[in-house]
Amino acid sequence: METNLIKVYDATLLSSSKVYQIDGTLSRYLGDEGTIQHPQYLFLPLPNQRKKVSFRLNRNKLMTRCYEVEGMVYEKPAVQDNSQQLQLF
Repeated sequence: METNLIKVYDATLLSSSKVYQIDGTLSRYLGDEGTIQHPQYLFLPLPNQRKKVSFRLNRNKLMTRCYEVEGMVYEKPAVQDNSQQLQLF
């Protein structure tokens, strides 16, 4: 399966439903923080990736390291109605 990567040139087009590849790690966009002059963009690696912790990118790093994975969409895991909660005693 061939993966098409689209370079991210505009931070306003980031979406929490899209999947991004940053330094070889598939991640999803969580939101932005910081000031207008110094924005920070927050990402969370997808399950089964080497990185486990969320990380921030500034505008320059976002423009050089971030690629949108074409055709991949992040969907939240569905919660089953018949699931049981485990309790620890």
